[in-house]
Amino acid sequence: MLAKKLVTAQKRGETRALCLGLGMVACSMMIYFFIGITIVPFHTKSVWTTETVCKVLKANIKDQVLCPNSEGSEDQDVFPYPCLQVWVNLTASGQEVMLYQTEDTLERNPKCSYVPGKLENSKEVKALIETIASNFKRYQTFPCYYDPGGTQTNVILSRLYTPKSLLFAFLWPTLMFIGGCLIIVLVKISQYVSVLSAWQ
Repeated sequence: MLAKKLVTAQKRGETRALCLGLGMVACSMMIYFFIGITIVPFHTKSVWTTETVCKVLKANIKDQVLCPNSEGSEDQDVFPYPCLQVWVNLTASGQEVMLYQTEDTLERNPKCSYVPGKLENSKEVKALIETIASNFKRYQTFPCYYDPGGTQTNVILSRLYTPKSLLFAFLWPTLMFIGGCLIIVLVKISQYVSVLSAWQ
């Protein structure tokens, strides 16, 4: 009777462990799919892949412009803000080009180098943009990214998704996938050893 209870408990434990392993594998595959349809396209579409050095030529704050948060947004999602334009000298080619914060900045408003997040207080937005402009004037030289193929003549300050961030995004689902596979393999080995012992 005791041996039968032990065998039943062992089978339940193996079933739970097997479900855990399969669940981990399934979750990792779902995360892979999510990363594949969100982060990877942004990374592959970015043409600003080569790092170089930019030197600030001028950083001016123009009149206020309207910023829609997204295409087809409603009126409450559109807010005015001062337009900061930063022009730099690209060390790689010696050209005078406009600097944008990220790839997303160019898509949201190609007229401005920086697009703030939606803030209720217009004074805070103005103070933030003035601080950014003064920082550009203070730090004249800094690393930036440009398009070596020449498709885009402008440069960006930082990439949204670098190869390192992409590898970091794939790290956790990979560890989960490996852990799930190890659990499944160990359960199968345990079952094989149990069957072999019973047969002997």
